[in-house]
Amino acid sequence: MEILGLEKMSLVDYDGLVAATVFTGGCNFKCPFCHNSPLVLDFKTLPSIPESEVLSYLKKRTGIIDGVCISGGEPTLQKDLPAFIEKIKALKLKVKLDTNGTAPDLIKTLNENGLVDYFAMDIKNDRASYAKIIGFNQYDTLKVEKSVDYFLTAKVDYEFRTTLINEYHKKENATLIGEWISGAKKYFLQKFKDGGSCIISGLTAVDDNTALEFLQIIKQAIPNVKLRGYDIT
Repeated sequence: MEILGLEKMSLVDYDGLVAATVFTGGCNFKCPFCHNSPLVLDFKTLPSIPESEVLSYLKKRTGIIDGVCISGGEPTLQKDLPAFIEKIKALKLKVKLDTNGTAPDLIKTLNENGLVDYFAMDIKNDRASYAKIIGFNQYDTLKVEKSVDYFLTAKVDYEFRTTLINEYHKKENATLIGEWISGAKKYFLQKFKDGGSCIISGLTAVDDNTALEFLQIIKQAIPNVKLRGYDIT
């Protein structure tokens, strides 16, 4: 599998666990707020890290690291993803997968084969507003909807999450998102932070008060909705 980055130890990428984070290259979205833009736009020019090197590191850290978060880019574009995860699981480590939900059949296979312990799926916006926020003129959300339906009905540990962008998210979007993923097990509204490597510069975070308003709107459909990255509750 093509690995373009490795964060050797993280306390924030896999809630409750000490984890290493593996980054893959390439994505089928071009979200303007993506903070990993080199992995999306320039991944073909970036040096890769041998899979064997990553697995060797993980083996040496057995007992210190509890799990591995696989992020990107979009990891489900990697054809060797299941085989790579099998090697991680052989080390008795838990696996979290970050995904945009565009590979519902693979998500189902990974879950039903016990390869992924926890999924984090991005909900970019309400369905009618998806195209603009992922960098396209138009977009058919059918596969994303299929993944949402699977998470809502299957036996699977997951969270949905939305990074709130002032230029893209308004109260009406929050209402529609809540209606769409109503009954979700866990949903996080995340604060946007521009680290200087976004695809488009100049985007701004939804402020604290508006984030709280979004929270109250969505809570009507999803009781377990929380803010992440905001210094408020």
